[in-house]
Amino acid sequence: MRMDKRFLKLRMIWLMAVIAFATTASAQIGKHRDDFAVGVNGGVMLSTVGFKPSVTQDQHVGITGGVSVRYVCEKYYTMICSVLAEFNYAQMGWKERILNTQDAPVINPLTGIAEEYSRSINYVQLPVFAHLAWGREVSGMNFFFQAGPQLGWYLGESTSTNFDVNQPYVEGRSNNIVRQYSMKVENSFDYGIAAGLGVEWSNPKMGHFLIEGRYYYGLGNIYGASKRDYFGISNHNGISIKLTYLFDLKTTKDADRR
Repeated sequence: MRMDKRFLKLRMIWLMAVIAFATTASAQIGKHRDDFAVGVNGGVMLSTVGFKPSVTQDQHVGITGGVSVRYVCEKYYTMICSVLAEFNYAQMGWKERILNTQDAPVINPLTGIAEEYSRSINYVQLPVFAHLAWGREVSGMNFFFQAGPQLGWYLGESTSTNFDVNQPYVEGRSNNIVRQYSMKVENSFDYGIAAGLGVEWSNPKMGHFLIEGRYYYGLGNIYGASKRDYFGISNHNGISIKLTYLFDLKTTKDADRR
């Protein structure tokens, strides 16, 4: 069953990749564009890990940022079609909500303070999007939607806690899953699908300024997911709020652009 699900995930991500590139590299029905821009992006990442069996969590807060590249290939009626790719550093992970059966924080009897635990997992990420925009192309505002596959490579991890993870206090917890405390990330390669909505303000002299909300759903797992492994699922889920600045290196000559 798990093997079938993994093949289904692979088919989904390849289908998303095909859709992304087919949309932006379609036959030249609209007005041709040959615009190329580069820049930087940065923002905040809110993430969890979808454990099964489940682990009660709050959002883990991290940072994300890197280099952005965009190629605009066509304007089809009012829709501006392009491909946008990024090469980013991202902090993902999870922060546990350690509560008792009365939904109150669990107090460790050895320290007398409420228990806290979070894990930061660092990645280099490569998302590639079909970027579709409606509105002003050169000077003014437009609204955009983008979606596509994302790949990630594990860099390292760190833990923040105020108790001994080798001897966790589990009595009275509403969720007593603690195996993850002693487990390091097992899969160094992550992959999934990301999509976002945002607005862009452009100025011929200043460049392009984008603000976006983006969601990422991981199709891979950070731990093994076979029948002999403890967790059946351990995939990343993330919401990021990002700012991007792009400046043009190349623009279409003799084009009717607004």
